[in-house]
Amino acid sequence: MSARTTTADADQALAKRIAALDTDSAIRRLEGLPAPDVAQLLASLPPARANVLLAAMPVGERTAVMAAAPAGTDWADSQRYPEGSVGRLIEDPPAVFTASTRVAEAVEALREVVKTRLVTYLWVVDANEQLRGVVAFRDLLYADRSASLDEIMIRSPFCLRPGQDLVDAMREVVTRHYPVYPVCEDDGHLVGQVRGQVLFEQQAFEISAQAGAMVGVEKEERLATPLWRAFKFRNPWLLVNLLTVFVAAAVVGYFEDTINRVVVLAVFLPVLGGQSGNLGAQSMAVMLRGMTLGELKATRIAGIITKEGLLGLINGAVTGAIAGAAMYWVVARGDGEDALALGLITLAAMALSCMVAGLAGSTIPLALKRLGADPATASSIFLTTLTDVVSMGSFLALVTWLVL
Repeated sequence: MSARTTTADADQALAKRIAALDTDSAIRRLEGLPAPDVAQLLASLPPARANVLLAAMPVGERTAVMAAAPAGTDWADSQRYPEGSVGRLIEDPPAVFTASTRVAEAVEALREVVKTRLVTYLWVVDANEQLRGVVAFRDLLYADRSASLDEIMIRSPFCLRPGQDLVDAMREVVTRHYPVYPVCEDDGHLVGQVRGQVLFEQQAFEISAQAGAMVGVEKEERLATPLWRAFKFRNPWLLVNLLTVFVAAAVVGYFEDTINRVVVLAVFLPVLGGQSGNLGAQSMAVMLRGMTLGELKATRIAGIITKEGLLGLINGAVTGAIAGAAMYWVVARGDGEDALALGLITLAAMALSCMVAGLAGSTIPLALKRLGADPATASSIFLTTLTDVVSMGSFLALVTWLVL
């Protein structure tokens, strides 16, 4: 095995390790490496990941790495756009020609390019570098060599905007399935291209991170994140969760005398808490999906919240009737005292807590977004606390006021 092959294998292995780390850990791993080596490593990563790492580097180091970028890597432009935008994913287009270029000239110019870059489309621009058309690479094989690109190009092709959110871009390309998309400014100026595979990979990562964010797992955390860094990511939200659990426990503790006098209540507390919590999670999942797909723009938010509240009330009434019947049966088997009252209270508490859970599940993501936070971040922690407090608190309070 040659030394060159061994080095290439080592670089590939290092790139995989870098990709598996969170941002800060990856930056520390890259410290001390020559700028050309770092640039080569970043070029082998997905564009969005490479741009996140570049943005986290000290200015001097970032400038040196960008200066050493391999051909076809467009970090200078992509760094101008915000994270989560199409601009962060762009690369230099390898085949840009004017409309008057002859097919023979384009073929000759691409002979060397295709040795190092994958060419899918030729972008045809005018003198101001505004996109005018596109030519599929394979069409060059069948075109008259003396024809100009203007004669065989598809005019006014679809393009993305560099400042576009990835969610909006995904919604536009999901029915097109092109392998590569041109990226143009509002005036039509071609700034780069983005591959469809890269768009879908980045969106898949964002979606996969959402489930963890709901329980306080930071999007940056990866399987390869070091122990203590993972601890720093998770512990703050666990402390918040501990505080909220104490709140729920305090509500139950406040009604300790009620539980001691009617011991059967302890059996039904987890039933109410679990049922309302699950219903709230369903409502929140639908809301987060709607926010991700941009469905809220075309729908009245007040109407959605009202619908989720009514769904919670109806579902709570159905499940509450079953739980109430179970309460009646359990109490009636004993001394039978207040069996009907306890059954009706179980029904009422379940209906109320599920209605509140539906309202909370639909409003918590909206509230977090209004506050400038990620709508999914630890929303499950806040939802669980609210549903526990309302379900257990209303149940025990009604028993205290109406039975004892």
